Amino acid sequence: MTYILAFDAGTGSIRAVLFDPLGNQVGVSQIEWNHLSNEQYPGSMDFDWETNWKLVVQCVRTVIEETGVDAKQIKAISATSMREGIILYDKTGQEIWACANVDARASNEVKALKALDPELEYKIYRLSGQMFALGALPRLLWIKNHLPEIYDKAAAMTMINDWILYKLSGKLQVDPSNGCTTGIFDCKKRTWNRAAAEMCGLKNNVFPPVNEAGTVIGHVTVGAAADTGLNAGTPVICGGGDAQMASVGVGAVKAGQAVVSGGSFWQQEVNVEQPLIDKSGRIRVNCHAVTELWQLETIAFFPGLVMRWFRDAFCDLEKIEAKETGRDPYEILEEKARNVPIGANGIIPIFSDTMNYRSWRHASPSFINLTLDPLKTGKKEMFKSIQENAALLTLGNLKIIEEETGYYPTEVIFAGGASKGKLWSQTLADVLGVPVKVPEVKEAAALGTALFAGIGAGIYENIEQAVNQVVKWERTHLPNKENHVQYLQIYEKWRNVYQEQLQLADRGLTTHMWKAPGLD
Repeated sequence: MTYILAFDAGTGSIRAVLFDPLGNQVGVSQIEWNHLSNEQYPGSMDFDWETNWKLVVQCVRTVIEETGVDAKQIKAISATSMREGIILYDKTGQEIWACANVDARASNEVKALKALDPELEYKIYRLSGQMFALGALPRLLWIKNHLPEIYDKAAAMTMINDWILYKLSGKLQVDPSNGCTTGIFDCKKRTWNRAAAEMCGLKNNVFPPVNEAGTVIGHVTVGAAADTGLNAGTPVICGGGDAQMASVGVGAVKAGQAVVSGGSFWQQEVNVEQPLIDKSGRIRVNCHAVTELWQLETIAFFPGLVMRWFRDAFCDLEKIEAKETGRDPYEILEEKARNVPIGANGIIPIFSDTMNYRSWRHASPSFINLTLDPLKTGKKEMFKSIQENAALLTLGNLKIIEEETGYYPTEVIFAGGASKGKLWSQTLADVLGVPVKVPEVKEAAALGTALFAGIGAGIYENIEQAVNQVVKWERTHLPNKENHVQYLQIYEKWRNVYQEQLQLADRGLTTHMWKAPGLD
């Protein structure tokens, strides 16, 4: 039997997932990890490579042991990860500094770069599709300013998925779909843009080779085999960023397809044949993992984390019931919220704003327009309003893409943990006004990574053939047109209320839920 191993290094955990060639998940090992904040540097989110490599090793050994798979049967290995997280190496290949994705320590550096040239950020955006908000340029400048000895030693930089592959194969390299999120990429040419580093006063010699997903970059070394229990000589294959790999894992490998990934963050991805740049700087533009495709991306902050907060803060009874019955507490909450009217009896939830990459900030978290009637405003109504809010955000973000391209999707693929919720999926269809397709595999990033690994190992001919063989659909939600009309009216009211709440945070009367580095 043949197996493929995919690593998925997310913000909150590392997973090792085994697939067979038909895309069936044979086994998975997952361990939560934490990213360290240094009190000396507000906003910091360090990536602990020493501890985290031990967790990677533990995941591999556990999945092999629990499945009973012979390591020799694993014919291909690849990795995906959270995007934006970077790791620096010295000339010997030793890690010397690393941060996770939403590290925000470089606020002063962002301000300094903008002061150097008010148009610098947009000049780089036109080339890279990235603003300073999550990019590597301000972080590298921060290292230069605060840790000059590290900066001087830095000889190479990779993303976190590339770090895993490096630890296995000894080969330093990056892929376009994750590498482009540094903002030091020429998005159209799908390779490094060294001029961007020079424009920011940074060294331009820390950029390793670029390989497209599916390229064999090396093989498991004898040392890595001893650590992990993998077979020495197993092909190690270039992977990619998690959102792009998730798109592949749900079959979005052609232009015009749209994917909503519903996790801690929600990403809305629209595949395009050319990297169109938003003149207003609101939309992120990324290389897709599929060569010759790009993605227009918008992001909603924290819908999954908001839902988890609500569950843990207010839903002890549902958690007890779930434990007693072996069910998911979200499933129980959906049952209770099933008959809540459209608009959740007027509740207006304020969490993430629609995408504004150039001035990225969010109002203080809140529920507006509550009543004191427990039959109209209670747990199930607030739960429903959170689900509606994520869908309204998605609508707003797709409208922004439509403004720039004239394109609005005729259907949407919904993946990630949120797509397990049938009520949430139907709400999304009603709000967007188009069919919502839910694949059988919800956590799709690892599957997409496995498909590219399989291409590298010769298991699949190309990504289209792999997708056709593997991706299957669980259900399709058709929109209720009457509900859609109501939601369009609710959306306009929500946008107006949100802007008022954002002004309160901008004036310092409330606290922003999140604000990009460098914004006053």
